[in-house]
Amino acid sequence: MESRHKTKSLLARPFVATRLAAAGLAAAWRHEEAFRLEVIAFAVLVPVSFLYGKTAVERALLVGSLLLVLIVELVNSALEATLDRISLEEHALIKRAKDVSSAAVGMTLVNAAAIWLLILLGD
Repeated sequence: MESRHKTKSLLARPFVATRLAAAGLAAAWRHEEAFRLEVIAFAVLVPVSFLYGKTAVERALLVGSLLLVLIVELVNSALEATLDRISLEEHALIKRAKDVSSAAVGMTLVNAAAIWLLILLGD
C-alpha cells in the first residue's frame, strides 16, 4: 500500500508539503499549550536577537536556538499524539518514550538558554 501523497507529481509535491506543514502548525497551535508558549517566546525574542546579536553569526545562533526548540516541540507533540493513538493505558514503554521526547525538548531549552547567556554575557 502506498501513501496517497507519494503519487503526486513532482511539481505538486512542494505545494502538498507546504499545505501539510501549515496544517501541522495549526494543529500544534490548537492542541499544544507548550507550543503556543514557545511561539510567543519566539516572537518576543527574535527582535531581541537582532538588537543584541552583534554579528550575523550571533544573530543566527540566537534565532536558530529558538527555532530548534519549536522543531523539537513539534516532534515531541507528534510522538505523544501517536503514542496516545496506540494506547491510552499506562505502559512503561509509552511512558519512557514520552519522557525521553520531553527530555529532548528540555535539552533544547537548556541549549537555547546557554547560547543566549554566552552571547549576551560573553563580553
